[in-house]
Amino acid sequence: MSNSRIVVTGIGATSPLGGTAPESWSALLEGVSGTRTLEYDWVEKYQLPVTFAAEAKVRPETVLERPIAKRLDPSSQFALVAALEAWADAGSPEVEPERLGVDFATGIGGLHTLLDGWDTLREKGPRRVLPMTVPMLMPNAAAGNLSLHFNARAYARTVASACASSTESIVNAIEHIRAGYADVVIAGGTESVIHPVTIAAFSSMQALSRRNDDPATASRPCSIDRDGFVMGEGAAVLILETEEHARARGAKIYAAVVGGGVTADSYHITANDPEGLGASRAVRLALDMADASPDDVGHINAHATSTPVGDPNEYTALRSVFGDRIDEIPVSATKASTGHLLGGTGALEAIFTVLALKERVAPPTINLTTQDPEVPFRISGTPTPLGDGEHLAISNSFGFGGHNAVAAFASV
Repeated sequence: MSNSRIVVTGIGATSPLGGTAPESWSALLEGVSGTRTLEYDWVEKYQLPVTFAAEAKVRPETVLERPIAKRLDPSSQFALVAALEAWADAGSPEVEPERLGVDFATGIGGLHTLLDGWDTLREKGPRRVLPMTVPMLMPNAAAGNLSLHFNARAYARTVASACASSTESIVNAIEHIRAGYADVVIAGGTESVIHPVTIAAFSSMQALSRRNDDPATASRPCSIDRDGFVMGEGAAVLILETEEHARARGAKIYAAVVGGGVTADSYHITANDPEGLGASRAVRLALDMADASPDDVGHINAHATSTPVGDPNEYTALRSVFGDRIDEIPVSATKASTGHLLGGTGALEAIFTVLALKERVAPPTINLTTQDPEVPFRISGTPTPLGDGEHLAISNSFGFGGHNAVAAFASV
């Protein structure tokens, strides 16, 4: 196992805030909300209790060539759009196919294709079900299509660990590069499941905010009046490679990804451990891999989904690692702006963490009306300067099934 430093040389994102990573970052710093009222007939048809979501600002089918888009579920469309941006941003690395890998994630996969296929079967019969239905709906479709598009033959791996998925993919990519399986890895995640079934299902379990009259402020992480998360969609991609490989080809470097931790709670299928044992262990594993201590961390991008139970549980977990110092570390809860991209959220927040280190500023957390005394993070509604010098930051992701994933990044 090599100890080579892994660096980020390219980023790409299509999100509720913008069609590219720079657009998404700029909107985040400006305090923009990506949550809007849904303008679909099915909202009224099914009398959904939640009528809003954080849809992607730019539809992927308007970016991709039509023949390509038609053969991909929206989740894979988003993935390809973000990957094309990241690859170009990295300078389109010249790398042997056998040394290029894909580590890509989704929480659910091709939901639209699956349910559209079911509707077609019921209404028109089996002969009208498209032959591409299975290749479009399978959870590994995004990873497979990225492998095909970029001719990546080292490996193409899919992670599906709910909301921890794409952070786990980043951790996997570190391990694969250090193990010598690849020189460059396309890592990230995607999700596109804004659909009446998912809205009804998450609403049934009382997980979604119901602020239909004011959707832009519905996601309120750490606020005492938070009432649930906002469903989002989109994709984010990071190009990862060893520092030696990057410098040899003259690539720009955003930051180093220096550690990662993945654990399981084994507590409950949807609720995280109230003592934060699995989450705190993931943080410690990430810091151990980074050969760092809790005192080295200068910024945290919290998972902070805006649920009544999840936010204080995350604070409990982080306090067990950082002690009283947790109240001094600048924390950003960016789902207030983007909504929750489920399997794509970790990669998007990793990009925000990387850019926070590069530009020395922690992004703001909007919609914080009155901070919950049980979640007393150092959190701000305006951008917070991080200061000069080297910085270490972590990005947290926790998912249904008890999945915990944490990635650690360092400025360069």
